[in-house]
Amino acid sequence: MTVMTTTGVDLEAVRRRGFGVAYRMLGSVSEAEDIAQEAVLRLTRAEEPIAEPNAWITTVATRLSISLLRSARRRRETYVGPWLPEPLVGTAGDASDAVELADSLSQAFLVMLERLTPLERAAFLLREVFEYDYPEVARVLERREAGVRQLVTRARRHIGAGRPRFDADAAERDRLLERFVAAAQEGDLAGLESALAEDAVLYSDGGGKATAARKPIAGAARIARAVAAFTRRERRRKFSGQLTHVNGQPGRVLRTPGGEVWSVLSIDVAGGRIQTVWIMRNPEKLTHL
Repeated sequence: MTVMTTTGVDLEAVRRRGFGVAYRMLGSVSEAEDIAQEAVLRLTRAEEPIAEPNAWITTVATRLSISLLRSARRRRETYVGPWLPEPLVGTAGDASDAVELADSLSQAFLVMLERLTPLERAAFLLREVFEYDYPEVARVLERREAGVRQLVTRARRHIGAGRPRFDADAAERDRLLERFVAAAQEGDLAGLESALAEDAVLYSDGGGKATAARKPIAGAARIARAVAAFTRRERRRKFSGQLTHVNGQPGRVLRTPGGEVWSVLSIDVAGGRIQTVWIMRNPEKLTHL
């Protein structure tokens, strides 16, 4: 539902903008929601009319996220197993404006951003995703323009050539996931391997609170065996799966017979094969679903 202020500002659209910024900064749905709500509250209490609400909310959400990310990074240093962002289930448009790049919501992109400091991450996102010019980034970060250019340069160097690329045909990516899931259900190891790139990698996040591999699983054959074993357990427990989109990529939500979300899986596809499998099992990161 569209909520308008007396000055005609679409508060829901502005809230989504704030969420999109904060989620990319933090990789946490709950924390991003809190920041978006706080930013909107500040907007409604502003004494003077805000000429550009989207720019204003981006600034507030970025600054709040930087402060929160500094403490979050310390927690992630002691995290058990691979750290993955909380999954966004549904279309990318649910959490971003049309002008923003959907691929910047992907698990691969958000994990890549973990290499950066909070300021580097903010500068890189504002410049590369939200397409702010350098003077605008400097204003948001309250830094000199020369310093902002250095932040972006360092971020690009840390990321290197690692920015993820995905096959453009969304329907073909969805069909590949369907094929992968069907092979898993049938225990078809050859079928699973054929859907995977030879150098594919599987990451699973249990956070020490749910069963998950504490190290990445590399190679098509090893991933196929692991996925087949997971699926056998799922069938015995009569879990139900729903194909959907997770962070803008093909995915599946798995639920217990009682309807509780058990896991969320998504895949990255490039060159017609699955390059990465992401599995979220940490129950604390699934409560929003």
